[in-house]
Amino acid sequence: MVSSTDNQPRRPERIAVTGAGDIGLPTAAGFADLGYDVSCVDTNPEKLARLASGIVDLHEPHLQDLVQRGISTRRLRFSTNGIAATRDASIVFICVPTPQGDDGSADLSYVEGAISTIAPVVRPGTIIVTRSTVPVGTADRLRDLIGRNDVHVASNPEFLREGSAVADFFHPDRILIGASETVVRRRLGELYDVFGAPVIITDIATAELTKHAANAFLATRLSFVNAMANICEAAGADVHQMMRVVGLDPRIGPKFLAAGPGWGGSCLPKDTRALAYVARQLGEPFEQLEVTVSSNERQFNRVVRRLSDHLCGSCRNRRIAVWGLAFKAGTNDLRDSPSLAVCRRLLAEGAHVTGYDPAVTAPQVKHLGVDYADTSIGACFGADALVILTEWPEFSEVDPSDVASAMTGDVVFDTRNVLDTNAWISAGLRLVTVGRGSPDPKKSSVNASAA
Repeated sequence: MVSSTDNQPRRPERIAVTGAGDIGLPTAAGFADLGYDVSCVDTNPEKLARLASGIVDLHEPHLQDLVQRGISTRRLRFSTNGIAATRDASIVFICVPTPQGDDGSADLSYVEGAISTIAPVVRPGTIIVTRSTVPVGTADRLRDLIGRNDVHVASNPEFLREGSAVADFFHPDRILIGASETVVRRRLGELYDVFGAPVIITDIATAELTKHAANAFLATRLSFVNAMANICEAAGADVHQMMRVVGLDPRIGPKFLAAGPGWGGSCLPKDTRALAYVARQLGEPFEQLEVTVSSNERQFNRVVRRLSDHLCGSCRNRRIAVWGLAFKAGTNDLRDSPSLAVCRRLLAEGAHVTGYDPAVTAPQVKHLGVDYADTSIGACFGADALVILTEWPEFSEVDPSDVASAMTGDVVFDTRNVLDTNAWISAGLRLVTVGRGSPDPKKSSVNASAA
């Protein structure tokens, strides 16, 4: 990670970041660490008060240290006053939420609200950059909203992964800038030249579409792997060995080939649905993406059905322990979490669910009807079955004999392939896995034959 010192020279651009969330805060703190004067704006005064005192509530490695260093060097400031914070800025990053409707459409009210606030006061030559993921055509809307010929609009989609946002900020594998004016391309290019990463400059429409395309492709890839896992279960094959071989093909590569309970998070589901919506609006329906989304929903259903099959056909009135509630290890983010998708289905089946997650707190899941345990073993007391739904490394270190002693039943469904199969079976537990030689009971009676 790049780090700054008090003696590092200040860089010429003055930056304002609107939004102090998963994207805005690492962006603001990161640029401050590189020597820029940065003002970070948010409408939540309680959050900003905590940030101003150096307390970061996001579960993001190194971010609190980065914020504290920015405060100590006086290069990072926090404010609820968007007008004051952006009046002297030369570059303004928009990093506010873009909530999604049921049809996949983006709610741009936060983006447009932020723009409406700052448009009259930013100085001539200011570049307003959308870093939030927005639908194609947003820049044109914002130009009309700004209504000034002396203010520039650009797109700079983020590629920060939750749980490694700080590392991704300082060590990006690519930087994408969408801009039409030469001066904007030059200034934004200079902003990022310190990273030594490839800087790709495109028109704005291409940049706006690219983030959606990248995440939709990854989602499609994961759905393919999960479909192959289901086939492997029925055939008695091993999808994990299969994907290791597939990943050795240089045209494919080894990443995003892990089978699981379904994909989720704050980006993949949202961007996939958003691209499908945009395609429909443009009169070019993307049927493959529509199928990708629906197949992922079926994958969540499949987890519950397979668990029911191992509990004599029903989860009703069964006590189910769940390890992992966040959408992935290394974060406390519950947005579109596959774990919660499965938990909701278990509750709808009449199961009693007790969850544990190293980074999630009880208040975060209280409204969902999920009981919360303070430890992994605590979640297992009296449970008929245990389901692992997030790939936290610590789960592989739990002694299976302790789990067996705590549980009433013996079913352990490892949807993330984190447990040592032999050790858990030796402890007297029935280990169910995804995509590995454990035929689906409903398919086991079907005999495949080859001519």
